[in-house]
Amino acid sequence: MTNQEKTDTFPKPKSFPRIKICCISSIQEAKDAISFGASALGLVAKMPSGPGPIADELIREIVATIPPPVASFLLTSRTDTRAIIEHQQSVNSNVIQIVDAIASGTYADFKREIPAIRIVQVIHVVDEKSIDEALACAEQVDALLLDSGNPTLAVKELGGTGRVHNWTMSRKIVEQSKVPVFLAGGLKAENVRAAIENVQPHGLDLCSSVRTNGHLDLFKLETFFNEVYKI
Repeated sequence: MTNQEKTDTFPKPKSFPRIKICCISSIQEAKDAISFGASALGLVAKMPSGPGPIADELIREIVATIPPPVASFLLTSRTDTRAIIEHQQSVNSNVIQIVDAIASGTYADFKREIPAIRIVQVIHVVDEKSIDEALACAEQVDALLLDSGNPTLAVKELGGTGRVHNWTMSRKIVEQSKVPVFLAGGLKAENVRAAIENVQPHGLDLCSSVRTNGHLDLFKLETFFNEVYKI
Protein backbone atom coordinates (compact mmCIF):
# COMPACT_ATOMS: atom_id res chain seq x y z
CA MET A 1 0.00 0.00 0.00
CA THR A 2 1.32 3.43 -0.92
CA ASN A 3 1.43 6.37 1.47
CA GLN A 4 -1.42 7.99 -0.48
CA GLU A 5 -3.56 4.87 -0.15
CA LYS A 6 -2.91 4.84 3.58
CA THR A 7 -3.90 8.49 3.85
CA ASP A 8 -7.18 7.78 2.07
CA THR A 9 -8.14 4.84 4.32
CA PHE A 10 -9.93 7.18 6.72
CA PRO A 11 -10.97 10.17 4.58
CA LYS A 12 -12.80 12.94 6.39
CA PRO A 13 -16.56 12.43 5.90
CA LYS A 14 -18.24 15.33 4.09
CA SER A 15 -21.67 15.01 5.70
CA PHE A 16 -22.37 11.41 6.68
CA PRO A 17 -20.32 9.02 8.82
CA ARG A 18 -18.48 6.14 7.22
CA ILE A 19 -20.19 2.80 7.74
CA LYS A 20 -18.26 -0.34 8.62
CA ILE A 21 -20.13 -3.64 8.39
CA CYS A 22 -18.51 -6.17 10.67
CA CYS A 23 -18.66 -9.96 10.98
CA ILE A 24 -18.41 -10.44 7.21
CA SER A 25 -18.32 -14.19 6.65
CA SER A 26 -18.22 -14.71 2.89
CA ILE A 27 -17.22 -13.10 -0.39
CA GLN A 28 -20.92 -12.61 -1.19
CA GLU A 29 -21.55 -10.81 2.10
CA ALA A 30 -18.63 -8.52 1.33
CA LYS A 31 -20.08 -7.73 -2.10
CA ASP A 32 -23.54 -7.10 -0.65
CA ALA A 33 -22.28 -4.76 2.09
CA ILE A 34 -20.22 -2.77 -0.43
CA SER A 35 -23.17 -2.55 -2.83
CA PHE A 36 -25.22 -0.75 -0.17
CA GLY A 37 -22.45 1.73 0.55
CA ALA A 38 -20.17 0.22 3.21
CA SER A 39 -16.78 1.91 3.14
CA ALA A 40 -15.18 -0.64 5.46
CA LEU A 41 -15.64 -4.33 6.22
CA GLY A 42 -14.77 -6.10 9.45
CA LEU A 43 -13.38 -9.65 9.38
CA VAL A 44 -13.39 -11.31 12.78
CA ALA A 45 -10.61 -13.73 13.60
CA LYS A 46 -10.50 -16.05 16.62
CA MET A 47 -12.12 -14.46 19.70
CA PRO A 48 -12.77 -15.61 23.27
CA SER A 49 -16.49 -14.85 22.77
CA GLY A 50 -18.91 -13.05 20.50
CA PRO A 51 -20.32 -13.51 16.99
CA GLY A 52 -18.74 -13.75 13.60
CA PRO A 53 -15.29 -15.37 13.90
CA ILE A 54 -14.03 -17.06 10.74
CA ALA A 55 -10.83 -18.85 9.81
CA ASP A 56 -7.80 -16.82 8.78
CA GLU A 57 -7.78 -18.63 5.44
CA LEU A 58 -11.28 -17.33 4.68
CA ILE A 59 -10.36 -13.84 5.84
CA ARG A 60 -7.48 -13.84 3.38
CA GLU A 61 -9.78 -14.99 0.55
CA ILE A 62 -12.33 -12.28 1.28
CA VAL A 63 -9.71 -9.54 1.63
CA ALA A 64 -8.39 -10.40 -1.82
CA THR A 65 -11.79 -9.52 -3.32
CA ILE A 66 -12.33 -6.18 -1.56
CA PRO A 67 -11.77 -3.30 -3.99
CA PRO A 68 -10.12 -0.03 -3.02
CA PRO A 69 -10.98 2.33 -1.45
CA VAL A 70 -13.03 -0.01 0.78
CA ALA A 71 -11.03 -0.76 3.93
CA SER A 72 -10.52 -4.32 5.16
CA PHE A 73 -10.37 -4.51 8.97
CA LEU A 74 -8.78 -7.56 10.58
CA LEU A 75 -10.23 -7.93 14.08
CA THR A 76 -7.56 -9.60 16.17
CA SER A 77 -7.61 -10.54 19.84
CA ARG A 78 -3.85 -11.07 19.93
CA THR A 79 -2.09 -8.76 22.40
CA ASP A 80 1.58 -9.16 21.46
CA THR A 81 2.58 -6.71 18.75
CA ARG A 82 4.78 -9.24 16.96
CA ALA A 83 1.91 -11.74 16.86
CA ILE A 84 -0.46 -9.03 15.63
CA ILE A 85 1.91 -8.09 12.83
CA GLU A 86 2.23 -11.74 11.79
CA HIS A 87 -1.56 -12.04 11.86
CA GLN A 88 -2.02 -9.08 9.52
CA GLN A 89 0.66 -10.30 7.16
CA SER A 90 -1.04 -13.69 6.93
CA VAL A 91 -4.34 -12.19 5.72
CA ASN A 92 -3.19 -8.98 3.96
CA SER A 93 -5.82 -6.65 5.41
CA ASN A 94 -5.10 -2.93 5.13
CA VAL A 95 -6.35 -2.16 8.65
CA ILE A 96 -5.79 -3.89 12.00
CA GLN A 97 -8.50 -3.55 14.62
CA ILE A 98 -7.00 -4.46 18.00
CA VAL A 99 -9.87 -5.46 20.27
CA ASP A 100 -7.90 -5.87 23.50
CA ALA A 101 -5.17 -3.89 25.24
CA ILE A 102 -1.58 -4.37 24.07
CA ALA A 103 0.20 -6.61 26.59
CA SER A 104 3.68 -6.81 25.07
CA GLY A 105 5.47 -4.61 22.58
CA THR A 106 4.50 -1.04 21.71
CA TYR A 107 2.56 0.76 19.01
CA ALA A 108 5.89 1.90 17.61
CA ASP A 109 6.42 -1.69 16.44
CA PHE A 110 3.63 -1.24 13.91
CA LYS A 111 5.02 2.02 12.57
CA ARG A 112 8.40 0.38 12.13
CA GLU A 113 7.34 -3.00 10.70
CA ILE A 114 4.12 -2.25 8.79
CA PRO A 115 4.01 1.54 8.30
CA ALA A 116 1.41 1.39 5.51
CA ILE A 117 -1.14 -0.45 7.64
CA ARG A 118 -3.68 1.54 9.64
CA ILE A 119 -4.00 0.70 13.33
CA VAL A 120 -7.39 1.02 15.04
CA GLN A 121 -7.54 0.48 18.79
CA VAL A 122 -10.82 -0.61 20.36
CA ILE A 123 -11.74 1.11 23.61
CA HIS A 124 -14.46 -0.59 25.62
CA VAL A 125 -16.35 2.31 27.17
CA VAL A 126 -17.04 1.30 30.77
CA ASP A 127 -16.51 4.40 32.93
CA GLU A 128 -14.71 7.76 33.03
CA LYS A 129 -11.35 5.97 32.98
CA SER A 130 -12.18 4.89 29.43
CA ILE A 131 -11.90 8.52 28.32
CA ASP A 132 -8.32 8.79 29.58
CA GLU A 133 -7.48 5.41 28.05
CA ALA A 134 -8.89 6.48 24.69
CA LEU A 135 -7.08 9.81 24.58
CA ALA A 136 -3.78 8.19 25.52
CA CYS A 137 -4.18 5.64 22.71
CA ALA A 138 -5.15 8.37 20.26
CA GLU A 139 -1.62 9.67 20.46
CA GLN A 140 -0.28 6.42 19.01
CA VAL A 141 -2.84 4.94 16.60
CA ASP A 142 -4.65 5.97 13.42
CA ALA A 143 -8.20 5.68 14.74
CA LEU A 144 -10.24 4.61 17.76
CA LEU A 145 -13.30 2.39 17.87
CA LEU A 146 -15.58 2.74 20.89
CA ASP A 147 -17.38 -0.47 21.81
CA SER A 148 -19.38 -2.00 24.66
CA GLY A 149 -17.36 -5.06 25.68
CA ASN A 150 -15.93 -6.01 29.04
CA PRO A 151 -12.31 -7.24 28.96
CA THR A 152 -12.29 -7.82 32.73
CA LEU A 153 -14.60 -10.86 32.64
CA ALA A 154 -13.23 -14.39 33.04
CA VAL A 155 -14.24 -14.95 29.41
CA LYS A 156 -13.50 -11.58 27.86
CA GLU A 157 -16.15 -9.70 25.92
CA LEU A 158 -14.24 -7.95 23.17
CA GLY A 159 -17.09 -6.94 20.89
CA GLY A 160 -20.33 -8.08 19.36
CA THR A 161 -22.35 -7.63 22.57
CA GLY A 162 -25.21 -5.73 20.94
CA ARG A 163 -25.23 -3.37 23.93
CA VAL A 164 -25.28 0.41 23.83
CA HIS A 165 -22.77 2.10 26.12
CA ASN A 166 -22.78 5.61 27.60
CA TRP A 167 -22.77 7.90 24.57
CA THR A 168 -22.03 10.92 26.74
CA MET A 169 -18.57 9.51 27.40
CA SER A 170 -18.19 8.61 23.73
CA ARG A 171 -19.00 12.20 22.74
CA LYS A 172 -16.29 13.46 25.11
CA ILE A 173 -13.77 11.16 23.44
CA VAL A 174 -14.83 12.29 19.96
CA GLU A 175 -14.50 15.95 20.95
CA GLN A 176 -10.96 15.50 22.29
CA SER A 177 -9.48 12.78 20.09
CA LYS A 178 -6.77 13.73 17.60
CA VAL A 179 -7.73 10.80 15.36
CA PRO A 180 -11.01 9.60 13.79
CA VAL A 181 -13.42 7.78 16.10
CA PHE A 182 -15.77 4.96 15.10
CA LEU A 183 -18.81 4.20 17.25
CA ALA A 184 -19.94 0.61 17.85
CA GLY A 185 -22.20 -1.17 20.31
CA GLY A 186 -25.90 -1.84 19.80
CA LEU A 187 -26.29 0.37 16.73
CA LYS A 188 -29.40 -0.29 14.65
CA ALA A 189 -31.81 1.50 12.36
CA GLU A 190 -33.96 2.56 15.32
CA ASN A 191 -31.20 4.42 17.16
CA VAL A 192 -28.60 5.35 14.55
CA ARG A 193 -29.88 8.90 14.01
CA ALA A 194 -29.67 9.53 17.77
CA ALA A 195 -26.17 8.05 17.80
CA ILE A 196 -25.01 10.35 15.01
CA GLU A 197 -26.56 13.44 16.61
CA ASN A 198 -25.36 12.70 20.15
CA VAL A 199 -21.86 11.38 19.43
CA GLN A 200 -20.99 12.77 15.98
CA PRO A 201 -18.54 9.97 15.21
CA HIS A 202 -16.36 9.71 12.14
CA GLY A 203 -17.77 6.24 11.47
CA LEU A 204 -20.34 3.67 12.57
CA ASP A 205 -19.66 -0.02 13.15
CA LEU A 206 -22.34 -2.70 13.29
CA CYS A 207 -22.84 -6.44 13.05
CA SER A 208 -25.79 -8.23 14.66
CA SER A 209 -28.44 -5.60 13.90
CA VAL A 210 -28.18 -6.26 10.15
CA ARG A 211 -28.24 -10.02 10.45
CA THR A 212 -30.95 -12.69 10.67
CA ASN A 213 -30.00 -16.15 11.92
CA GLY A 214 -26.35 -15.19 11.57
CA HIS A 215 -26.61 -14.16 7.92
CA LEU A 216 -26.44 -10.67 6.46
CA ASP A 217 -30.01 -9.48 5.96
CA LEU A 218 -30.27 -7.22 2.92
CA PHE A 219 -33.55 -5.68 4.05
CA LYS A 220 -32.09 -4.73 7.44
CA LEU A 221 -28.96 -3.48 5.73
CA GLU A 222 -30.97 -1.25 3.39
CA THR A 223 -33.10 0.04 6.27
CA PHE A 224 -30.00 0.98 8.26
CA PHE A 225 -28.36 2.81 5.36
CA ASN A 226 -31.58 4.66 4.62
CA GLU A 227 -31.70 5.92 8.20
CA VAL A 228 -28.10 7.07 8.11
CA TYR A 229 -28.57 8.98 4.86
CA LYS A 230 -31.91 10.47 5.86
CA ILE A 231 -31.76 14.27 5.66
